[in-house]
Amino acid sequence: MTTKVSSSKTEILAGISSFLATMYIIVVNPSILSQAGMPFNSVLTATVLLSFFCSLMMGIYAKNPIVVAPGMGMNAFFTFTAVKGLGISYQIALGAVFWAGVIFVLLSVLNVRTYIVRAIPQPLRFAISAGIGLFISLIGLENAKFIIANPATLVGIANFHDSIILTFLVGLFITSILVIRRVRGGIIIGILATTLLALPIGRVWGDASAINFGQATLVNWKGVFSSPDFGLVFQLDLVNSLKLSLFPVVFAFVFTDMFDSISTFVGLAEAADLYDENGEPRNVKKSLMTDAVATLLAGILGTSPGTAYIESAVGIEQGGRTGLTAITAGILFLPFMFLSPLLSIIPAIATAPALVIVGVFMMKPVTKINWSKLDDAIPAFLALILIPFSYSITQGIIWGFLSWTILKVAIGKHKEVSLALWVIDLFAIIALTWGH
Repeated sequence: MTTKVSSSKTEILAGISSFLATMYIIVVNPSILSQAGMPFNSVLTATVLLSFFCSLMMGIYAKNPIVVAPGMGMNAFFTFTAVKGLGISYQIALGAVFWAGVIFVLLSVLNVRTYIVRAIPQPLRFAISAGIGLFISLIGLENAKFIIANPATLVGIANFHDSIILTFLVGLFITSILVIRRVRGGIIIGILATTLLALPIGRVWGDASAINFGQATLVNWKGVFSSPDFGLVFQLDLVNSLKLSLFPVVFAFVFTDMFDSISTFVGLAEAADLYDENGEPRNVKKSLMTDAVATLLAGILGTSPGTAYIESAVGIEQGGRTGLTAITAGILFLPFMFLSPLLSIIPAIATAPALVIVGVFMMKPVTKINWSKLDDAIPAFLALILIPFSYSITQGIIWGFLSWTILKVAIGKHKEVSLALWVIDLFAIIALTWGH
């Protein structure tokens, strides 16, 4: 494949396409982080600001057609592992995000990131990505009350006669059809369609409060425009987030974000032939520095870490090849800073189908695992299933690393365990000790 020369018109249209493919994060990110006790409108403002500034940086500084926004998976880790799992405040978790960004910046400047990332076996990288996808889908199914607690079987499926479950299922199939047919902005259209379908709940049929949504109706009109809510800016707790007990959280933010960003850059470079003369993804160092800044800035603004979006492939497919694509997409985020009342009417049930579909996207790497090679497959499988089953991304990563090392050494393949991985294993054991 040869790199195509693209016109400004093509780049702008590609930027619009990438924005439509990624704009669901404007609604989905606040819906997840609000479960950590963070104000919806404040998270929405932080999400928009981060997406705007860092997409611009990707376009102007790194000159790549890649959108940057708060990452799916990282927002789930922030809410359900860091805040709810460890019982820390969101302010401390934001501090951990900031320090993770500082470490990521240093690793990028010193060019250490390549050595560290190479230490992590590829099967585990693939499994972790897929495991996070399963976790995100589980959160969506739980938000829709489709999956519920069941004392007899641990988990179960809700009553299909319930209006909320039926609304979720219709929304899921609408969103799936739009995505399958490659409709631009299909996920956000699915979110809006599910919101409309949820309007009668509590008004015409059903009682939302009866299943613990905490309100009589799911969809409540709050207006259209309002001033941006900067309530989360500089709310991070820089001191308490430096406690040794929180190192596993910072560690997980750094390395999960790093794996995700590098795999994204490699995938997009392959799709668009964005390689330099050395055969590496174009401007990869500057792109990773942008990702690092996105994580650091996220802690300051009040959201989970930012990262490059694989959905940028939509714009690349439309001909986007330069930074103008990312700049265009970044600018399109900005108006939504003033639309928080309009967007906050979208209930959790409406974003649930989007979370399930995003989980589907994140399962792709699982096909790259050699399942017939059991010394690779067993650690990968443990990482894959323990992330959703333990409701903790950290636990999946830890047991994936430890089981890989134990099995490789036991069968005489100790050379497949690098020195860096031994160091990571040590931190994993410390994390398990702290966790109990």
